[in-house]
Amino acid sequence: MNGLYKAVIRGVGSYLPETRLTNVEIEQMVATSDEWIQTRTGIAERRIARPDEATSDFAYLAAQAALADAKLHPTDIDLLIVATETPDYLLPPVACQVQARLGCRNIGAFDLHATCAGFLSALQVAEQFVKSGVHEHVLIVGADTLSRFTDYTDRGTCILFADGAGAFVVSRSDDRAARGVIATTIHSDGTYFHNLYIPGGGSRTPYGDGAKAKIVMDGRKIFKLAVNVMSSTVEELLQKTGRQRDEIDWLIPHQANQRIIDAVAESLDFPQEKVVSTIQNIGNNSSATIPIAVDTAIRDGRIQRGDLLMLVAFGGGLVWGGAMVEY
Repeated sequence: MNGLYKAVIRGVGSYLPETRLTNVEIEQMVATSDEWIQTRTGIAERRIARPDEATSDFAYLAAQAALADAKLHPTDIDLLIVATETPDYLLPPVACQVQARLGCRNIGAFDLHATCAGFLSALQVAEQFVKSGVHEHVLIVGADTLSRFTDYTDRGTCILFADGAGAFVVSRSDDRAARGVIATTIHSDGTYFHNLYIPGGGSRTPYGDGAKAKIVMDGRKIFKLAVNVMSSTVEELLQKTGRQRDEIDWLIPHQANQRIIDAVAESLDFPQEKVVSTIQNIGNNSSATIPIAVDTAIRDGRIQRGDLLMLVAFGGGLVWGGAMVEY
C-alpha cells in the first residue's frame, strides 16, 4: 500500500424534506404543463423545505443517518465537511452548526463551495486525509436548499431545483482486500461562469442593493457542457484505473435533468439499466443528489457491498469531477 491506508465508505445516509412541489402546482405559477416538464427534465415532483427548515437541518439529519449506518458515534468523527451553496447564513459555516448539533468533539468543521460537484470535491478531500493517516473517520455531507434561491416566475429553472441532503462516512482501513475509494478527479473552467450563477447576495452585489438572489441559467449551454464533461470524466477515471466500462456496476451521475443523464449514458454506450436515477420524484438538489441517489439505491437493494460505482457530477463555475468507488 506504499505506506498509505485505504479510504472506504463505511456509512451512507440521506434526508429529504416532506413537502412535495408537483408539476401541477408549478402549472399554477408559470406557463408550462406537466407533460412539458416531464418530457424535458424527467421530473414529476420535487422536495421543498418548509419555511422553518434550512440547510443545516437537512445536513444534520443526513449525517445522523450516515453515522447510524456506519455504527459510529459522533465523537468518533475526526473531521466534518459540508458541501453546500445555500448555507443558513453567510457565516459561520453550516458544518459548525452540524458539529454542535451532533455532539462531535471540537474537530475541524468547514463548508466546501463547489456547486453541484461539491460532494465529490468533499469526497476527494476526505480521501486524502484518510489515506494519509491524518484522520480515521471523516463525515462528508452534501446539503442544499435551492428552493430559497429559485425564481418561480422563470419556467426554465423553477421546474428543476429542490432541497435535501446526503452523507457518507469515509473511514480508514488497512485491510489489503478493501478497495473503497479507488480514484477521484476534479476540474474547473471559469470561462463558463455566467452560464449558471446567482448574480446577487454576495460581496459584489449585496442584499439590499437591488440584488437578484435567484438562480440564472443558460439551459442549452449547460446541457451541452454537462454531457461533455461528465462523459469525459468517466473516460478519464477508466483510463486512470485501467478498468473497463463493463466492470462498472452502477453509473451514478448528478441528478440535474433526466435528458442529461440519458445523454451521458448514451455517449458512453452505458446500459440504462445500470444507471441510477432518482430525479423523477426528488428533483435537482445540487450537492446532495449523488449521496441521496447512492443511499436510495442501497436501501432499495440495487447497490450491494462490493459493487463498483462510478460517481460523476458537474455544476456552475464550471466545475466537474468524478469518483470510482467500490462500495
